[in-house]
Amino acid sequence: MSLPGSDLSWDDLHDVPLTWPSRRVDEVRGRLMRFVTDEVTTPDGHTMVREYLEHPGAVAIIALDDAQRVAVVTQYRHPVGSLEVEAPAGLLDVDDEDPLVTAQRELAEEAELAAKDWRVLVDMFTSPGGTSESIRIYLAQDLVQVPRPDGFVASGEEAHMNLHWAALDEVVERIYEGRLQNPSLVVGALSLATAVHERRLESLRPGDAPWPARVVRTDRG
Repeated sequence: MSLPGSDLSWDDLHDVPLTWPSRRVDEVRGRLMRFVTDEVTTPDGHTMVREYLEHPGAVAIIALDDAQRVAVVTQYRHPVGSLEVEAPAGLLDVDDEDPLVTAQRELAEEAELAAKDWRVLVDMFTSPGGTSESIRIYLAQDLVQVPRPDGFVASGEEAHMNLHWAALDEVVERIYEGRLQNPSLVVGALSLATAVHERRLESLRPGDAPWPARVVRTDRG
């Protein structure tokens, strides 16, 4: 049976930065984000209206210790009404700060950990039809305990955050059971499990590898 569609070659198997012409129709500004409405012109000359959330982007960290345990935090998330088990993470809300530096700071703030070995597990758009949010998920290894950075004061949900450790294989099992739903933890843990299985940890991108989505964001303003 012939299925519709053509095979995508290896050379073409990648996302392509592309922006159709558009004009801003409306926007509602929040403290860190904007809900915007754009009128977009399609390649055939038609127009369509798209509403989405402009997001500064974020980083998340899968911190793996020598016993194959992952550092996780429990944090209340009001929009979904859930106490989430999550990977340490944070917004890219400091102008011109390198994402790796953000990740290192967030790991210290939320888990009181530092890592000597940083690699990129995966880059992703969380919901490209509804938000511009991009996340880079790092793998942090060779961990040491450190104090929280000077001046850091936990507030809001973070004031009630707790650090825990969970075996990687148990995290994966809970994901498949539908018991863990945080996107950074789900994608990060499954990516790590695959990398371990395929013995590709050493070939993961370095922590300072280029991040194409951030370049596109900068170009778009």
